[in-house]
Amino acid sequence: MTRFSAKTSAEAVVAAPRQQIWDVLVDPDKIAALTPFLKRVTADGEHWRWEMSGLDVLGVKVAPAFTERMVFDDLERIEFHHDPPAGEKERSGVEGWYDLSDAPDGGTHLATSLEITLDLPLPKLSSPAVVATMKGVIGQMGDRFSANLLRELGIG
Repeated sequence: MTRFSAKTSAEAVVAAPRQQIWDVLVDPDKIAALTPFLKRVTADGEHWRWEMSGLDVLGVKVAPAFTERMVFDDLERIEFHHDPPAGEKERSGVEGWYDLSDAPDGGTHLATSLEITLDLPLPKLSSPAVVATMKGVIGQMGDRFSANLLRELGIG
């Protein structure tokens, strides 16, 4: 197995109150419904189990599933840290955060950063192609999640 990682970040001013955006981001069912390639998110206290649908990475079919420890700073920040159950090794994980703040001209400034890591049965030599594929999938997920979030908030 070789470990591959891809990172992304984004920010925007969203024409919605912070509370409305927060309510969506802390709802595992809504997150699953709004995020492409995501089958389900199961919350168990501070741990959320994320299950992706099948993805094709250079001919390798993967359906990542990973456990994140969620840290909520009410209406301001959500952090997620890969934290598999004791004794389990997960082949994928995410580290990242969402930040919410009031935008100067109204609405909410929403910023996010995440890094996805996958262990795949591919040679390290394939890293540039794998990372490019991962970034493409992450970009598509981000674009579609953003559009779905705006629609959910009634502004898209």
